[in-house]
Amino acid sequence: MKLGKTAWVFLAIGFFVVVGAGLIMAYYENEQEQIRLQQELSLTQETLTKYSPKELSSRQEEVENRLAGAESELEAAKANLRQSIESIEVTDTIFDAAATSNVKILRIRSLGTPIDTVVQELTLTVLSLSVKVEGDISDLVNFVVELNGKFPSGAIESVEIIVPVAVEGEEEEEELTPSADILLSIHTYEDD
Repeated sequence: MKLGKTAWVFLAIGFFVVVGAGLIMAYYENEQEQIRLQQELSLTQETLTKYSPKELSSRQEEVENRLAGAESELEAAKANLRQSIESIEVTDTIFDAAATSNVKILRIRSLGTPIDTVVQELTLTVLSLSVKVEGDISDLVNFVVELNGKFPSGAIESVEIIVPVAVEGEEEEEELTPSADILLSIHTYEDD
């Protein structure tokens, strides 16, 4: 079978129409894909501008500072709790020494919050106390010796024993009992 010129023309036009339609369809799909990608790019750029690297860095720094502050507060709270426990233990030990020495405690007073001091590259916590007791002079001396033994890491800074003297002419309704004022520093070390 032989095709005539007209058939060849129609066949060529049909071929070009199909190829042209395919190219138009591909172009249209490409155009649609390009529009979709542009929209995604716009959304991504908008998100990136919302959270700039500088802002993210600033937020990270802020969160790290808050975390450091919280950790610092936690450490301070632990230190206060440890010092309170140490103060309670010290007070109990002083009362034990008083019972052993047969003296009466009139007052135990802290001379401020415990402070840290460095001695030969070791950080020690120093708790300073003032203790006032009354009893016989020999019992007061025994109490000071007992305190010295109970706190081997402590130092008795001063002891003032007061012996009241009866004045003539005054009625002796109340018993005159010797007393002692003691300044005591207790050193503690807590290994990390």
